[in-house]
Amino acid sequence: MKEIVEIIAKSLVDNTSAVVINEREEDNVITYELHVATEDMGKVIGKQGRIAKALRTVVKAAATRENKKVNVEIMS
Repeated sequence: MKEIVEIIAKSLVDNTSAVVINEREEDNVITYELHVATEDMGKVIGKQGRIAKALRTVVKAAATRENKKVNVEIMS
């Protein structure tokens, strides 16, 4: 799952070296914290949050196949 988030995020941003993903698990829910450069925040979030929503949808669909619950948080 982490690889999916990383591949999608790196394809969206200009500064790929600034993409960092931290993983934490609480109460059987895996949370991925996606850190990107400040200037790339708009590209990851998209207009009205559409890209962020699509990213979360793809990751949740992949997690469902493995019977896991996943959240994606976008940080600067």
